Amino acid sequence: MSKRPKILLIYTGGTIGMVTNPKTGALYPIDFEHILQQVPELDRLGVNLESITFSPVIDSSDMNPEIWARLATIIYDNYDKYDGFVILHGTDTMSYTASALSFMLQNLSKPVVLTGSQLPIGLIRTDAKENLITAIEIAAAYEDGNAIVPEVTVYFENKLFRGNRTTKYNAEYFNAFTSDNYPPLAKAGINIHYNRKYINKANKGEFSIKTQMETNVLVLKIFPGMKSEVLHHICSTPGIKGIVLETFGYGNAPTNPEFIQILHETTKRGVIIVNVTQCRAGSVNMNSYEAGVGLLEAGVISGFDSTTEAALTKLMYLLANCSDKKSVVENIKKSIRGEINPVL
Repeated sequence: MSKRPKILLIYTGGTIGMVTNPKTGALYPIDFEHILQQVPELDRLGVNLESITFSPVIDSSDMNPEIWARLATIIYDNYDKYDGFVILHGTDTMSYTASALSFMLQNLSKPVVLTGSQLPIGLIRTDAKENLITAIEIAAAYEDGNAIVPEVTVYFENKLFRGNRTTKYNAEYFNAFTSDNYPPLAKAGINIHYNRKYINKANKGEFSIKTQMETNVLVLKIFPGMKSEVLHHICSTPGIKGIVLETFGYGNAPTNPEFIQILHETTKRGVIIVNVTQCRAGSVNMNSYEAGVGLLEAGVISGFDSTTEAALTKLMYLLANCSDKKSVVENIKKSIRGEINPVL
């Protein structure tokens, strides 16, 4: 790009912008200007940086679909004004937000990079500065007038991941996020090395957003000794439209006939049940074991190698935007934003 790239920084909150209460020792958020004062290096990046700050800022534990819609709308309203977008976000629900935005943003051709930190930006050992600076660099990276990474991503601790492939797996160390079923899109060292064959191509259609999300959904984790009465109670939740079922291994669950019957009755009522594995890596294959075949026969749909975060937000998105159940099921089974590899 011949001109200086123009980047919009959206500050939602999170550890990156917190300081310690001297009386209680607890962290509390401060204003965005404090963050910028801590990173004078931003002036040397060669980008025009502007910002929008949520007021009040949000603890990511309070994240919800209304805030996802607000983020999508901010990007939409400013899409033609900026070359890329960086969202500062708390780590606890960052993967949910990245996944949700990947579905909400239609025909994306510009970078949307989410980042944050494990330590506040004012601390000596903080990881915030490197995460912020490199996220901005990636959002501003263009070749021949085209964004190098035109998709929703998460940048953390030297690695750039597809957003809807990430999971927060570490609450203590700086390498907080993993993408076990999809390679990093880039690695940052002395230089930023892009794994171009794994990056989504820019869509040439007109950019738009779909912000409706169905919230009558839940995540249900199977565990040894789970009683059928508990399953029945959960599956009978009034108004429920979708369930992400976290199962064992290849997508297995108890073979108890009563257990399977409850799931069958639930899917017959029109509730969509998506099967994802509790394992960090690997894919669901309900044809591998009898414990999986029973789920398949009960009408449970494979989520393949989806993360729970992506499966849940995709289900919320499809239930709100598809015209009928058949369309929801068809789209669950295929990759619409690079969130799964439906090879089985």
